[in-house]
Amino acid sequence: MPTTRASLRIAFLSLAALAGTSAAQAQEHEGEVGEVEELVVQATRTGRLARDEPIRVEVVSREEIEEKVLMRPGSIAMLLSETGGLRVQTTSPSLGAANIRVQGMRGRYTQLLADGLPIYGGQASSLGLLQIPPTDLGQVEVIKGAASALYGPSALGGVINLISRRPGSQAEGEVLLNLTTRNGQDVTAYAASPAAQDGWSYSLVVGASRQSRQDLDDDGWVDMPGYDRWTLRPRLFWEGANGGSAFFTVGVMDEQRQGGTSPGQTTPAGAPFLEAQDSRRYDGGLVVQAPLEGLGTLGLRASAMRQEHDHRFGDVFEDDRHDTYFAETSLSGQAGKTSWVGGLAVQADRYRSKTFPDFDYAYTVPALFVQAEHDLADDLTVAGSARWDVHDEYGSYLSPRLSVLYRPGPWTFRASLGRGFYAPTPFVEEIEATGLSRLEPLGDLKAETAETASLEAGYAAGPFEANLTLFASDISNAVQLQTLADEERVRLVNARGKTRTRGAEALLRYRWNDLTVTGSYVYVDADEPEPDISGRRTIPLTPRHTAGMVAMWEREGRGRLGLEAYYTGRQELEDNPYRREGRPYLELGILGELIFGRTSVFLNLENLLDVRQTKYDPMVLPARAPDGRWTVDAWAPTDGFVANAGVRVRFGGD
Repeated sequence: MPTTRASLRIAFLSLAALAGTSAAQAQEHEGEVGEVEELVVQATRTGRLARDEPIRVEVVSREEIEEKVLMRPGSIAMLLSETGGLRVQTTSPSLGAANIRVQGMRGRYTQLLADGLPIYGGQASSLGLLQIPPTDLGQVEVIKGAASALYGPSALGGVINLISRRPGSQAEGEVLLNLTTRNGQDVTAYAASPAAQDGWSYSLVVGASRQSRQDLDDDGWVDMPGYDRWTLRPRLFWEGANGGSAFFTVGVMDEQRQGGTSPGQTTPAGAPFLEAQDSRRYDGGLVVQAPLEGLGTLGLRASAMRQEHDHRFGDVFEDDRHDTYFAETSLSGQAGKTSWVGGLAVQADRYRSKTFPDFDYAYTVPALFVQAEHDLADDLTVAGSARWDVHDEYGSYLSPRLSVLYRPGPWTFRASLGRGFYAPTPFVEEIEATGLSRLEPLGDLKAETAETASLEAGYAAGPFEANLTLFASDISNAVQLQTLADEERVRLVNARGKTRTRGAEALLRYRWNDLTVTGSYVYVDADEPEPDISGRRTIPLTPRHTAGMVAMWEREGRGRLGLEAYYTGRQELEDNPYRREGRPYLELGILGELIFGRTSVFLNLENLLDVRQTKYDPMVLPARAPDGRWTVDAWAPTDGFVANAGVRVRFGGD
């Protein structure tokens, strides 16, 4: 896609805003300055510019999303995995399921939202990342650390907010076709209308993706699952002359996914073991804002989601349903140098299993929340928020968060402290991967609670940008999987001590004409109590060192060329008979796109060194694990080198 000069300016200002540079400073260093638009974030509810937020909100801009769409059009997994501090961890090598770990914290603590709504569930499914196409995303906002003060008990580790792409001033559309060397195909289409005189506009995205099953090492076990999926999501927007707005969305997704043993093959036990999951998701949501003269702005958010699953784990069939209902009303405003928002919310999460009804649950959580931000000086802002949740199963919890922003000149300093809680469910990573058949009914579990802290220093001047963040978290009563004495059953228990995480993130970025070079490094030191014995251990599947380097050249109307390298260090492994820790590995990739008017062709080469876990050890265990797994954990890529290529055609637009 041609990148307009205006959009490059927007991207520059957005990145500068994240580093804390003022608009005037950014314009001074930008070069050719025309009209400049700055980035407003939604995840913190106050609608401030990213650079003015005391709570650090990392933003993946539309420009970056455009690049990732060419790499993996069918899901947002790659979009998130290449964001610093986030790790997309494969939880089921057979089905390809994965979740998002934020700064070393397990994936169940991450709240995935769409336009601030939990339309993917209170606890997003481990296949959820793989079922969301990025085609119609305008930006992605990431808050790291306990965000329960903003979004309740599902946001213990952080929030990822997917912001929809808003229609432009003209009707526009695009169609993208993609093929991979692993016999995968994707088709996505997007259309949007401009706002009419009455303020209404709409967008529509449809997509279809498929992948054939692949046994890359010929051991009889599927390394890449096969799937067929289609999605449909229309959105409706309204902008009123008096400042009011409304947004409505509905979505439908259907997928059939298969893994396990290849046709005609068996496990070491001598029998076939098919893994499969059929998923259907239906959701809807709305966000309304109405100004009230003299009072502020009245806000209303609501959503409903139903997800139906048919699982198969060998000869065990599980039929279940997840429902999430959410409603919130709020009032926000500004008095002098203080902006504020407060309101009431309620969220209900339901789980029903026809096969294992002992695990059914129905949680209802009403809440009261308040947030205020005050400018103590032109370069000093403080923010405080608190939320009181009344969980009908685990009791009442207060979740506070305090943040400070100081921006002297080109420097930015942020500090943040937060606390939150998480209501346990049966669906820890291991159980999502293997089903409920070997899990004991939940006992008297306590809610998990966490305290998180971060300290950030950033600098931006001219073409150079740097950022360093230190972070820490302590989780009490973390839920762990414990093997029973007969070694054929497992149960969930609260850990006897605290789960601790300490770490740092570093970012360097340099721009020279059409070239941008970005380097990142993340250090994580995380440990937890041993589940079955006294003592502590490093949290499995948490690399201590990860790093990345990306160089992207982009020329308006001509195309782009990108080179990337990602390093993953050693990581402790659990219940792996072949090794105690994973080997460090390096992944290299090349992306190229050529533009011919409104048509472009692209080629992406992923994992050029063909790093694949099965080159080192088998994936299949010699005997089935107590929790039901037939494979070891995935600590490295399982698909090896993959190339994809395609064509994108645009219609209308500017």
